[in-house]
Amino acid sequence: MAFNIRTKIKDLLVREVTNQGVIVMGWVRTFRSNRFIALNDGSTINNIQIVVDFENTDEALLKRITTGACIKVSGQLVPSVGSGQQVEIKADTIEILGDSDAEKFPLQPKKHSLEFLREIAHLRMRTNTFGAVFRVRNTLASATHEFFQGRGFVYWNSPIITASDAEGAGEMFRVTTLPIDGSAPRTDDGSIDFSQDFFGKSTNLTVSGQLEGELGAMAFSEIYTFGPTFRAENSNTTRHLAEFWMIEPEMAFYDIEDNMNLAEAYIKFLIKAALERNADDLKFLDDRLKEEEKSLPQDKRSELGLIEKLEFVLNNEFERITYTEAIDILRNSTPYKKKKFQYDVQWGIDLQSEHERYLVEKHFKKPVIVTGYPAAIKAFYMRMNDGCEPGKETVAAMDILAPGIGEIVGGSQREERYDKLIARMDAMGVPTHEMEWFLDTRRFGGCPHSGFGLGFERMVQFVSGMTNIRDVIPFARTPKNCEY
Repeated sequence: MAFNIRTKIKDLLVREVTNQGVIVMGWVRTFRSNRFIALNDGSTINNIQIVVDFENTDEALLKRITTGACIKVSGQLVPSVGSGQQVEIKADTIEILGDSDAEKFPLQPKKHSLEFLREIAHLRMRTNTFGAVFRVRNTLASATHEFFQGRGFVYWNSPIITASDAEGAGEMFRVTTLPIDGSAPRTDDGSIDFSQDFFGKSTNLTVSGQLEGELGAMAFSEIYTFGPTFRAENSNTTRHLAEFWMIEPEMAFYDIEDNMNLAEAYIKFLIKAALERNADDLKFLDDRLKEEEKSLPQDKRSELGLIEKLEFVLNNEFERITYTEAIDILRNSTPYKKKKFQYDVQWGIDLQSEHERYLVEKHFKKPVIVTGYPAAIKAFYMRMNDGCEPGKETVAAMDILAPGIGEIVGGSQREERYDKLIARMDAMGVPTHEMEWFLDTRRFGGCPHSGFGLGFERMVQFVSGMTNIRDVIPFARTPKNCEY
């Protein structure tokens, strides 16, 4: 018999037929009274109980069944006589696949802080919390492809190494093979001669696949990207990572309204998938969040439980307001009048997290889509709105703000008018000579088109209820931290 013939624990726990032979493999969570093993293989948050005939089992083997050890069990699936599970396995044979030193294994069967678990990220996925989070993450990734593929979108692979800066922020990680000891070749003016670098020019890790995505949309009508992006922001917050994943659809023949409709439908599709496929994981995370919030003052606790929040978002339309309306709401708010906001509120500012969270958590109490942002604070490729008051020019941008984390989606209708795009690039200092390939999409058969970007980790945060973005990606990349 082949070694890897086994049944996943997730499938055994729902099996109705019992008194049959099964093989399982997994990691020991606990072993008590030399008789009951709680075994988990990662397929579900729930363990299966293995009942050991300890009186007829070699004592040396029993001593090797420790927390963290990996074992293979052959036995009979039988109805459980205990509470908490319908079935259990009466072991016939147990094989140790991998020992675990009980005294040195960091994940003892007790409660560990998230801070401690971040220090052992290579093992933390074996805990209930992170098992649940990463199974939810997996569902959201799978559902992403289902959503777009089901609508006829083409999966588009944008480059990770690029010579462009899509956001114009300049916070990029440089990619080079030139020496960093000061001996790199120089040009006549003393600057580094990147023509002698591997790619023959200055290159960096991508901050967004959007610009290349637009090229795909001009051929296939609708595309989406799903891949890693990199921002060299020195942001030590619970909402920022240096390496994170982005989903960026780009759609020809979509205006800003179509864009908003698609983004809202996509978010709801992801939530519905998680509620249906990760019921046990979300129940655990819901209970965990309630327990965690018991230590907080009443006004800091969530008004809805995690599952209640997800169902509420799924079953209600997102509120849609303009940036100007958002500023008016904020300036008329109690926190503003009592000077409780850390940042001032004036037309023209970039909304801060505290402003976004007030809008969604206190004022509307549901997700909000804000449109019509000031042109001065948005990227060059966003379509200028017509008929604006001088000095108050706006663009057809939209951000979706979610309870607990603020901005979760950023997008816009793209500027398809060649002359206006050139004027905007000149005004913002974007070198047009380096972007001829991008401008060709306006020269040759351009059309109205739109797109957005969703930060995948923020979506995982929202659905899982985790409060720190470092806890929803397997190996977080943050300032001064690049372990593993």
